[in-house]
Order: sequence, then C-alpha cells, then structure tokens
Amino acid sequence: MPAPATTPVLLHNGLLIDGTGGEPVKDGAVLVVDGTVRWAGPSAAHPGLPDGTRRIDVRGDTILPGFIDCHVHMAAPGTSMSHAEIAAMPRSLLTFLAAPRMKQTLEAGVTTARDLGGADAGHRRAVESGLLPGPRLLIAVAMLSPTGGHGDFRAAHDDGAVDSTMGRLADGPAECRRAVRGVLRQGADCVKIAATGGVWSPTDQPDDDGFLEDEIRTITDIAAGHRGKKVAAHAQGRGGILNAVRGGVASVEHGYEIDDEAIDLMLERGTFLVPTLTTAHTDPDPAKAAPWAYAKKKHWQEVARTHIPHAVERGVRVAMGTDCGIAEHGTNLRELGHLVDCGMTPMGALRAGTSEAAELLGLAHEIGTLEPGKRADVVIARGNPLTDIHALGRPENILLVMKDGVAYKDVDGLTGEPISR
Repeated sequence: MPAPATTPVLLHNGLLIDGTGGEPVKDGAVLVVDGTVRWAGPSAAHPGLPDGTRRIDVRGDTILPGFIDCHVHMAAPGTSMSHAEIAAMPRSLLTFLAAPRMKQTLEAGVTTARDLGGADAGHRRAVESGLLPGPRLLIAVAMLSPTGGHGDFRAAHDDGAVDSTMGRLADGPAECRRAVRGVLRQGADCVKIAATGGVWSPTDQPDDDGFLEDEIRTITDIAAGHRGKKVAAHAQGRGGILNAVRGGVASVEHGYEIDDEAIDLMLERGTFLVPTLTTAHTDPDPAKAAPWAYAKKKHWQEVARTHIPHAVERGVRVAMGTDCGIAEHGTNLRELGHLVDCGMTPMGALRAGTSEAAELLGLAHEIGTLEPGKRADVVIARGNPLTDIHALGRPENILLVMKDGVAYKDVDGLTGEPISR
C-alpha cells in the first residue's frame, strides 16, 4: 500500500476545475499538505511553499476533485449474474471478489462511493485501515423491501428465507422499524429502500409500488434520529417516486418515470435525483438474461431516456450514481457523459460527480471541491472534460488518483513514488 502522505506536494501547470462551478483556471495549481488541500488557484499566485515541497508538473492536463459515485454495488459482478447466484456464494468469497472491484473503482477516478446493498462494515473498515485500496465507502448494508418487492429475489414459487446479502424484507411500519434498526445496528451509514419494483426482481414490475408512504416515513424518521442518516429510495415508477419523496427520502435512485408532479415536489423539498444512466444504457445480454428481465430492461431503458432529460431541464438536483455492479465496474465516469447527453452542461455534470454528490452524502465539509481544508482527493485527467466529457469515462484517461494526498494510481509516474499493485 502507498505510504501515508508526508511530503507537501504542489500539482501545477494544469487546467484547474475545482468542483465549485467557478471558472476553470488555466495554469492552475493545488497545494497538498498532510493529506489536505492547503491552497488552490493560479500557479503564479501560490503562497509560500513549505520546506521540501515537491513540485509536480501535470503537463497541461486537468486537475479535478476526486469523484463521488452515489450508487454502487461492490458485491455484484457488473455482469448478468443473477441475485440467486450471488446468494448462493459464501460471504467470504463475495468479499474476496469485491476487492479488485474496489481497486478498479478507485483507479477510475472515484475516491468516495456509496454502496447501496451488498457491502458491509468490513469492506468499509478494510479501506479505512489500508488493508485494501478502494474508494472511501459509505454503506447501506442491504436494501429494505416489502415482500414481493425489489429486494425479494426469491422465485415466484419460493416462500422460504431471503438471503440477506442484498435485501431484507419488512411489511408495515412495525416491521420497517425493526428492519431499519437492524441495518443501523450493523453499521449502515445510510438506508436503502425499495419504493417500487425493479427490473431484476422476479415477482414485480418497476411501476409497482413498493413501500408505501407511511412505511417510508417510518424509515426516514428512524434514520434521521440516528445522527441525521439519510434514506435513498430505489424508485423507478411514477407512483413510487411520489411515495418516496412525500415520505422524506434524501434521494430518488433511478427515477425513470419521473414526471412534473414529482419534479415539482422534489424541487420544493430539495430531493436529489441519482439517475444511474450508466446501467440504463447497459444493454442486457439476451443469451444470459431471463426473458422477463430482458423485456423489462429494454422497456425501462426507453422510459428513462424520455423522462430523465425533462427532469434535468427542469433543474432537479442531480448527483452522480452509476449502479456499477449491475453495470460494469470501473466505468463509473461514463455517467458524466450520459448526463451531458441528457441536457446537462459539462460543468454541471462535473459538479454532479463532485460537489453536488458531496452535498447529498452530507460530506460537503470534507470532499467534493478543491478548497482549503478539504481532504486532498485529486484526479488528473488527460485533456479538457469541458470540451470532451466522454473522455473521462475511459479509465486510461485518468492519469493520477490521490485520496487523502496519497497516490493510488500514477500512469505517467508524475509523483515519482512507486504505486503498489
């Protein structure tokens, strides 16, 4: 593993895009001291440098904050493997398989990720302790779902126990209280719920309601009472989106059938949309996906392509989330290009993946922008994403990734430090 950052570093001679939405700075620089940003701005205006500062010329490429993916699943492979296959795996194997995915995600430029089902407190601690390279993790542990909802992956004829890796079942407010307290007890940083059915669940449809408003309100109230923890709602169909927003969730995940009524409510309440366009643009393999899942996926891809651009046009707050794990791991920054294709400006998409995502996660005081006092999560990307946002989605264009001032990827050897592989 890379050693803790001790030597001050000045990254200079780059196009600085600091995540605030301000004008990019040509010949910009960032000073990193003790794992935090000490200063960022024009190279010519940098303050006096601490003794021993290493100057790193980034050769005209772009200096960006580390990106934040608000919707991943490290326990899922990013292929068409079924939830039944995941449930049949020993927990230890699932954890071992997650390790290279976490490293791949970090090297794609994602320094913080919110895992919304599958990863547990052990994954988070492995990263925090330096045991495994990966993005800083926030975990939901498992998705809470009603019987027959999107977290119920049993076959239609099976009434047996539900594997708890990805989903936990609860029906009615009383069971919801117990279920949310259960994942909080296991160390959840946030709570994931199923407000609608889904594509890959076998006994429902994406426009079926999941938890109803009273159940959702019960969950959000309990989460809020645990140091203000937030609730993310899997919600694809219109009715479930409305139930989720009225029930007080912080974010609507997917939101494919979002309409003006839901948009008005989200604008009023400041609810975020995490549209997961990366998975929406991932075509299922008809040779591997079950026919019912293939048909649902193709239909709801078109629904998303119709409705999400309207939400963007109306100004709903958007945070980047990809559903990698369902989509291919390590392709996270493709989401930014999809957001631009839906009508966002390149700068708006960059903010969705940095400062806006940090706001959603309640971490804006620590990450999301390159400002003094923030954690030194820094990405150097080839070229200018304001003129070619899609280039960020190709991991080979992510040249340097620093988390807390430590380099975990350094394609061109800019830092002069060995990177553990």
